[in-house]
Amino acid sequence: MPEGPELHLASRFVNEACRGLVFGGCVEKSPISRNPEVPFESSAYCISSSARGKELRLTLSPLPGAQPPRGPLALVFRFGMSGSFQLAAQDALPAHAHLRFYTAPPGPRLALCFVDIRRFGRWDLGGEWQPGRGPCVLLEYERFRENVLRNLADKVFDQPICEALLDQRFFNGIGNYLRAEILYRLRIPPFEKARKVLEALQQRRPSPELTLSQKIRAKLRNPDLLELCHSVPKEVVQLGGKGYGPESGEEDFAAFRAWLRCYGMPGMSSLRDRRGRTIWFQVWALISHRQMEIPRKLVGWTDRLGSQQGRSWGLPGPADAPKGHTVPAGLSLPH
Repeated sequence: MPEGPELHLASRFVNEACRGLVFGGCVEKSPISRNPEVPFESSAYCISSSARGKELRLTLSPLPGAQPPRGPLALVFRFGMSGSFQLAAQDALPAHAHLRFYTAPPGPRLALCFVDIRRFGRWDLGGEWQPGRGPCVLLEYERFRENVLRNLADKVFDQPICEALLDQRFFNGIGNYLRAEILYRLRIPPFEKARKVLEALQQRRPSPELTLSQKIRAKLRNPDLLELCHSVPKEVVQLGGKGYGPESGEEDFAAFRAWLRCYGMPGMSSLRDRRGRTIWFQVWALISHRQMEIPRKLVGWTDRLGSQQGRSWGLPGPADAPKGHTVPAGLSLPH
């Protein structure tokens, strides 16, 4: 699923691909899409883009003298499981191009296409960011940090940290691969209670005796969870390409796959959280001191099915492991 970095990379692609292009005519929607029609027509307009968290805004701006006279129109896209933008020739449109913006003549006609194979993507007219989403982890770091630490009484922070990280009211832009990479780098057990993890950050204050440069160096050497929620997505954006994508077959995704340390990597294990999403981790991340950090209601397992202690923790065994998931090898319960 595209996450914050992929939306920002898509926005960058749109701005670069559409620079200098003049679009014209009506916006064309696929008849099978359930998204709204886009009531926009202009003889000459340009397209620009911006992103915030897991949303992308496309602005259609008529050029001076364009007919019929009208103002700009903005749409906000959420990519769902497989959304992306592509620029293609009119006679070679990609499959599943559910919204198409055509260039104006003269010259070969091109189309900027919103492509969505699985059709979970959405667009809304009006250009407003979706209400309830928190500040962007990439572009609004200080507001994002303040929003989390100010609201730790919210019941979402009763959940395991791996689940809380997907709540877009507080972590706008974080998704499945980012939560795995962030928790892995900090060796935080994914099922540790979110409030316990985050309350410690409220007490974190640099020594007043340190100079500014020393404080910056200390922060870079020892980032906390909220700082990594900003810097790890930023690393993906700096890679360029398209970010998260298919496991093989496209050169644009090679840099991203080389960057991954945890998500889907050999030697890592996986469990489903209570929402059915897969969390990737290393086995040591499940063990915090002398306690296994797994809620009883979580869908998980151990390789000690016959253990009476394992039963008491409410953990099913290997035979119950969901298809395609890895049983942590050699994992034993604490005594």
